Amino acid sequence: MSTSKSSSKKLIPLQPIHIIGGGLAGSEAAWQIAEANLPVSLHEMRPGSKTDAHHTDGLAELVCSNSFRSDDWENNAVGLLHEEMRRAKSLIMAAADAHKLPAGGALAVDRIGFSNFVTDKLAAHPLITIERGEISALPPPDWGTTIIATGPLTSPALSEAILNLTGEGALAFFDAIAPIIHYDSIDLDIAWKQSRYDKVGPGGTGADYLNCPMTKEQYEIFIDALLAGDQTQFKQWEENTPYFDGCLPIEVMAARGRETLRFGPMKPVGLTNPRSTERPWAVVQLRQDNALGTLWNMVGFQTKLKYGAQKQVLQMIPGLENAVFARLGGLHRNTFLNSPKLLDARLALKTEPRLRFAGQITGVEGYVESAAIGLLAGRFAVAEQHGHEPSPPPATTALGALLNHITGGHLSDTSQGTVRSFQPMNINYGLLPPMSAPRVDGEGNRLKGKARGFAKKRLMSARALADLSPWLEKDASASKRP
Repeated sequence: MSTSKSSSKKLIPLQPIHIIGGGLAGSEAAWQIAEANLPVSLHEMRPGSKTDAHHTDGLAELVCSNSFRSDDWENNAVGLLHEEMRRAKSLIMAAADAHKLPAGGALAVDRIGFSNFVTDKLAAHPLITIERGEISALPPPDWGTTIIATGPLTSPALSEAILNLTGEGALAFFDAIAPIIHYDSIDLDIAWKQSRYDKVGPGGTGADYLNCPMTKEQYEIFIDALLAGDQTQFKQWEENTPYFDGCLPIEVMAARGRETLRFGPMKPVGLTNPRSTERPWAVVQLRQDNALGTLWNMVGFQTKLKYGAQKQVLQMIPGLENAVFARLGGLHRNTFLNSPKLLDARLALKTEPRLRFAGQITGVEGYVESAAIGLLAGRFAVAEQHGHEPSPPPATTALGALLNHITGGHLSDTSQGTVRSFQPMNINYGLLPPMSAPRVDGEGNRLKGKARGFAKKRLMSARALADLSPWLEKDASASKRP
């Protein structure tokens, strides 16, 4: 195992906090700890040991999408999480903001630029040592405090070691990857640029997606071909592994009903084809994938079709008849812990508190959520290292709600002592304590329907940021040595 920088760069003679995994969660945890003047050893198994989804040896590589989703903190829970992380001086959010791409109301980033930013920042930090090499067993006792942030693609050897330690069957599911297409191979006489409802997002114009329209006949033919396409077959030990509903392959969605895709990633609402007076029956959207604008990602088109079938089926989409694929879709296996049973409110393993977990392995879903749990794990480790009791963020914040999701708040079978309802989850307002929707706006006008719902979200977001400030101040004090 080699070291990317010499130990002479460590400025203080303290035992480092070890972090296993250089994804978004591990990278964020390392940054939070080092910025609190504590040394970090960050262990990343790539490039020596590869995964089914990663393609580079960069830290914080994005593998499923380049989108951090909505950046609207007033009306969207993930946008609120963005804002809370920015206020907590998140490295991941700094990288996203520095490399954002136009994407309507979403925060999309240039993959390579984003990963390079994170890698360079961590490599340059005087208190961070990056170790390249796989950790195939549980951390030795002399490591002391360790954060395991190996993500959904934890190596089989480490997974087995965690399983043996916890005595709890790790849950598993499959996550499918969407294809990426070269822009100059898309027929722009058919596809048009427009964001849904012309919404302008960070760095966007309101025309940030490419839209490929389908008639009813074209849609029906497409669904038939999709259902008949040759799919990747599971190995025997994988056959009973469920999917996560937030990232279903398109053929799995289509098998649930012929209209499922038309009310999902292919919904035509909020879009107007400038070349036709007829509303499209269905629409396939593509989102810019790199800063140069040369690569575009098929939105919501995760698939487990074999490569030959993918090309044949996807080139049936109007505008993509001559599509050249920079990357075809794929499939990889994800694992996560039964965290409400195994972890305490500070993300430490109940049976061995020196070990903390962070990121998607804890049962959160999504890039931002993964990084958020890394941020919290790092801050908790800092407070503990300085002799303070780690303080979780208020449940009224997005950070606190996400933490509460993975450490409590689930239906339990009291007779068996097991958690029955725990599943991976994106941040959403349903995880925050409820508030009553206002009946009138600031000018006394009566609010109805969606307007009332949006007003409620704005109240919840305002409450979250107001409650976050004193927690950040208290946490800042806990990050100092007594």
